[in-house]
Amino acid sequence: MNRAIACSIAAVVLAGAPLCCRAQSAPASDPQRLTAFALEQHGQYPEAEAAWNAVLKAHPDDAEANAHIGFLEAREEHYTQAIDHYRRAMERNPSMPGLRLNLGLSLFKSGALKQAIAVFTPLLKDQPPSSPEALRLDTLIGVAHYGLGEYAQAVPYLRRTTANDPQNLPYRLLLAQSCLWSKQYPCVLEVYHQILLLNAESAEADMLAGEALDEMNDPAGATLQFRAAVKANPKEPNVHFGLGYLLWSQNQFEEAAHEFQAELANVPGHAQALAFLADCDIHLGQTADVRPMIEKALALDGGIERAHLDLGILDIQAGKQQEAVGEFKLAEKLNPSDADVHWRLARLYQSMGEKEEATLEFSKTSTIHQAENDKLLSKLKAAQDRGKPASTVPNLSADE
Repeated sequence: MNRAIACSIAAVVLAGAPLCCRAQSAPASDPQRLTAFALEQHGQYPEAEAAWNAVLKAHPDDAEANAHIGFLEAREEHYTQAIDHYRRAMERNPSMPGLRLNLGLSLFKSGALKQAIAVFTPLLKDQPPSSPEALRLDTLIGVAHYGLGEYAQAVPYLRRTTANDPQNLPYRLLLAQSCLWSKQYPCVLEVYHQILLLNAESAEADMLAGEALDEMNDPAGATLQFRAAVKANPKEPNVHFGLGYLLWSQNQFEEAAHEFQAELANVPGHAQALAFLADCDIHLGQTADVRPMIEKALALDGGIERAHLDLGILDIQAGKQQEAVGEFKLAEKLNPSDADVHWRLARLYQSMGEKEEATLEFSKTSTIHQAENDKLLSKLKAAQDRGKPASTVPNLSADE
């Protein structure tokens, strides 16, 4: 998905980018070459390509003909053919002006992002830091890393892009997302405030800030950000689900259910919203119709841990212990670090008289809780060492 996003951004990134190597002077004694140049300069591209192919047929090792055919293929979005011709040209004349950039652009547009980065990076080193060429290459490399899911690597390039183009909102959103997904949460909040100066009602920016605050153990701040996002654009995909999830995590099930319903009104096939709406109904004691909801959610996305956990709970209520074991084990496989799954599985084994299995699952539960407590204590100590109170002091008592 990120590769598709990166390539769709290419049209903006490449605005004004050179699309062909600089033409060399055609020898007066070569009428085929002169004809090819003239046709290309007059925008008669199919005829120009035929003329350059005629040159190439007469001179199979001609770098210039390969470069121009590559350009003409790229104009038609035939990137595989363009790349092939550019590579042939580079084998014959690697110093041809503009050739490496054009190869990189075709690789980028074709989705070969790692190869594009390998071409762009040495080109960037040869450019003055604040030149338009350096800015364009920073953007291309940053977006390529983003498209590959290499968010930490994307951040420095996108930082330079946004510093040189302060009014560009889409790139700031890419930077904020890269910061979030590489766990650089202060960076997300920094960019969020910059985005607000460009668009005071950016639902997407509010959501990013909310996710960052949630990761920083500030659920109250995260909830406020998602409420702002809902207000800014109640039709934004995932905005109601994000707010609903935060409310669900704070045991506010009735209001969370309302948000999940709102998400389903926007996106009827939202599997996660459907699964968590069913979970809210279970917590609210409204279990009559939840099984079909959960089964529908799993038909849309079989990898929802909460749905398998809830099916197991319903199976226990129906006296189907073995079916419940199967659902809990599926949930455990999807999220081995969820203590609730191990605890419920342990209690189920205990009720079935399987003491050894129950002991093992209780042990896993205690290990996970201890690791969570150690992490929270470490954060608390770090905050105290800085002379600041922790934003949230959790309950550090261990469960069974």
